[in-house]
Amino acid sequence: MYFKWNYEPTTPETQKAAKELGDKIGMSPTLANLLIRRGIKTESAAKRFFRPMLNELIDPFLMNDMDVAVDRLNDAMGRKERIMVYGDYDVDGCTAVALVYRFLQQFYSNMEYYIPDRYDEGYGVSYKGINYAKETGVKLIIVLDCGIKAVEEIAYAKSIGIDFIICDHHVPDEVMPPAEAILNPKRPDSTYPFHHLSGCGVGFKLMQAFAKNNGIPFARLIPLLDLCAVSIASDIVPVTGENRILAFHGLKQLNQNPSTGLKAIIEICGLSNKELNMSDIVFKIGPRINASGRMQNGKETVELLVEKDFMRAMTEAGMINEYNEQRKDIDKQMTEEANSIVEKLESQKHLSSIVLYDANWKKGVIGIVASRLTEIYFRPTVVLTMSDGIATGSARSVAGFDIYDAIKSCRDLLVNFGGHTYAAGLSMKEENIPEFRRRFQEYVHKHIVPEQTQAILDIEAVIDFKDITKKMYADLKKFAPHGPCNPKPLFCTRNVYDYGTSKVVGKHQEHIKLELVDSRSSNVMNGIAFGQSAAARYIKSKRSFDIVYTIEENAYKHNEIQLQIEDIKPSEEQQ
Repeated sequence: MYFKWNYEPTTPETQKAAKELGDKIGMSPTLANLLIRRGIKTESAAKRFFRPMLNELIDPFLMNDMDVAVDRLNDAMGRKERIMVYGDYDVDGCTAVALVYRFLQQFYSNMEYYIPDRYDEGYGVSYKGINYAKETGVKLIIVLDCGIKAVEEIAYAKSIGIDFIICDHHVPDEVMPPAEAILNPKRPDSTYPFHHLSGCGVGFKLMQAFAKNNGIPFARLIPLLDLCAVSIASDIVPVTGENRILAFHGLKQLNQNPSTGLKAIIEICGLSNKELNMSDIVFKIGPRINASGRMQNGKETVELLVEKDFMRAMTEAGMINEYNEQRKDIDKQMTEEANSIVEKLESQKHLSSIVLYDANWKKGVIGIVASRLTEIYFRPTVVLTMSDGIATGSARSVAGFDIYDAIKSCRDLLVNFGGHTYAAGLSMKEENIPEFRRRFQEYVHKHIVPEQTQAILDIEAVIDFKDITKKMYADLKKFAPHGPCNPKPLFCTRNVYDYGTSKVVGKHQEHIKLELVDSRSSNVMNGIAFGQSAAARYIKSKRSFDIVYTIEENAYKHNEIQLQIEDIKPSEEQQ
């Protein structure tokens, strides 16, 4: 992959500010400058960033309708009404359902949880789910990570005596459902100070408000924070503000005392003896939680996440791991098919977007395929398949481009749609696909900028190997947890050389294990460059090159610093 390196040297004013801030907090000017780049410019703001405190969580009652939601929940419990906790079948929805169900179960037993079947019911609130609730005597449904667009479904539920509390974070339409309470920080009239909670985060705020209203100590919510961390990492929401607090303490919980179900998944992933970070959730834990909803039914995932017996949890985690293996095989096959289609579409090479349709693709993995194509081609992508006579799709975007708005511009062609800036779902009649493709492309072409259609590495600092010390790495670790709006810092070192011992490694000889020196110090740095073996010949030629990398701890040799190299280019003097 060809990366464009983006680096803006710091101005003298910023250098001065970084030096002053660094002196106050005991950090190098380089790392203090990373704080300034994140909008953190004072000593007190830096301390809050490095030590997120649970007592700094926002008052949940600042969210619109929160008082109404808590009153309705209290009434339901007081009247011993049956309550259903209903959620989407992805990671965010399943963790949200598990969190709310597990917390309320400590105080109330007349309740159940429900996850719609992706293939039978589709996304969001379904008539089948509402009818099942009616048959089982449910009077109140708490819906999580969906529901904000279920206007007709919730009106129907209301007509048969079932109330809804919506906990969602997707962008609402002009008309909102007739629910008892709508908890959504993206409401146009929102008074809540933080707009980027995950669906599980909104569920957590409801439980926080419920606890506060009923005199339940906040400490009883802490064991559920691991679920919040999993949802924040997997749903790719900004790791800033309240999300940073929830993710920071959620990771702490995940590492020190994870819930039984998550502990089983950690065991199955082979992560038991590792300090878990957001990447472990994104690449290992999240996909396994997702796999159940993609291949079978997400209810199995919730069963695992609420399980208290570890041996049973291990059995359930094993099944979910098997679903993940099946998912990977189908995902690989579909991605290859999609790639071959894109490569054959000569007429689309000049286009700014990709819209693919195959009636035989598996609905549960089209979102993953859309993500893969976006990563490969750097174009907003929609992948569609046939489901119950309707073309149903998943859309994924590139950095900085709002794919939800692009889809919304074609809403007259759609049966349904929903989502947010970087990911969305949609459905339409099959005959509308060509016109949708044309208008979607027209919108993307008009609104996308060239920088969004290429792989860019945003370099935060140019440093020498002598700057990489144990103190620097220890300080760098305080910037975690990482994610959108707080990425893992990328560094650049120029004019480095092979120490003489670098070699190609991997099952297919696709990676390079490096030992490097730079022109300014005698420090030998170890590094790994995944999938970059094509650069090995140049590296062994003894000519200098530049690298962009993150600074990591070697997974096999603790206390040893290692560079994870993202890209390698010949130094300018060698070009």
